[in-house]
Amino acid sequence: MSGSLFRRRDVRAGAALVVALALPASTGAAYAAQGPPGILAAALPSEAEPSPSSDGAFRALTPQVRAQVDAAVRGALEKAGVPGAIVSLSAPGKGEYVRAYGVADKATGAPMRTDFNTRMGSETKTFTVTAILQLVDRGELKLDDPIGKYVDGVPNGGKITLRDLADMRSGLFNYSEDPDFQKQLLENPRQPLTPQQLLDYSFRHPVDFQPDARFEYSNTNLILLGLVVEKVSGQPLKDFLRENVTGPAGLPDTFLPTGAEFPQPHAQGYTDQGGGPAQEIATDWDPSWAWAAGAMISTVRDLRSWARTVATGTLLEPNTQAERLVPRSTFAPGIGYGMGIFLTEGWIGHNGSLPGYESVTVYLPEAQATMVVVLNTDDPAPDGQEPSTVVAEAVTEVVSPEHVYTVPATPAAPTKPTPTPSS
Repeated sequence: MSGSLFRRRDVRAGAALVVALALPASTGAAYAAQGPPGILAAALPSEAEPSPSSDGAFRALTPQVRAQVDAAVRGALEKAGVPGAIVSLSAPGKGEYVRAYGVADKATGAPMRTDFNTRMGSETKTFTVTAILQLVDRGELKLDDPIGKYVDGVPNGGKITLRDLADMRSGLFNYSEDPDFQKQLLENPRQPLTPQQLLDYSFRHPVDFQPDARFEYSNTNLILLGLVVEKVSGQPLKDFLRENVTGPAGLPDTFLPTGAEFPQPHAQGYTDQGGGPAQEIATDWDPSWAWAAGAMISTVRDLRSWARTVATGTLLEPNTQAERLVPRSTFAPGIGYGMGIFLTEGWIGHNGSLPGYESVTVYLPEAQATMVVVLNTDDPAPDGQEPSTVVAEAVTEVVSPEHVYTVPATPAAPTKPTPTPSS
């Protein structure tokens, strides 16, 4: 999901361009709701009665298993052509594992380090939607409010609800697929863009479908939700997130930047999306084009903590969290999307991708286990898979063979859209 559940690439002028931060469709197909609702909520154990961490769910991180993880990661990095990676695993009673692999800078050969800052891409969505749900808990807005109540000029703004936006069922055109936006990003990757400029790219297009008709991953939805947070709270989004989400969650190194700032230490980020035939360094590209959909920065340490926080809902009322985790859409067997969060084969969380960086942050309720994967490239593997998916899949084949993280490179053809009741 932007940044990475799946990502679509558009080829123009010989360059491959990110058109979503991470999303469920490398082909741009839309998905109908399928399967029983509650797939995500049913996977979560009660906080009062946590599920035991069986070896079947998550293996103990013994020296032998650690060696197997090492071998799996190294093989995945070679397969996907990834310069460097950081992998973190943990589960109560099973041990902890944090290791860096490969190089952070191909020119100097400087190694990756586990304390690096990283650009998280679409994992930002989990933070923005959490902020929206906190405002719901405070009674300051309702999920069934129309977006037109808060932002003027939205196509179908009187019909599209905040819930539709969070669930990726709005029908609004994804601004990052607009040809002029793509040209702008290719030619001026260091130029800041405002939320209104991003919406302008979207709103010049007709809606793709009527609200709640089907699932379609769109970064436009999260830009609008970010503006709603600002309108209702009276604060810049970065400040609201710091005071109400990252601060209370105990994430000192996680923030929404105001420009291209990127605290040291960090790896160089490599991408093939710069418009030329060779890889470019995207480390200082301005992420404002992703804003509330994908611009945040964090560390592996913070993301590991966030994996449990966002999956178990410690910042939200229990009923709100339960509602968040009921997907109105599933887009592949075993994969569903809730409000700014997804489940794949039992893992709950999100992935992220933007030029130069990819990540996966997920939580396995059955074992109370976390997995974080951070890479310093977004270039796809030879088979078209997201490199973060290649690594996460290889790791989970070792540590959680009953729950292997997977995201298809090219999803199956969508089924005929079927209406789902608004709740």
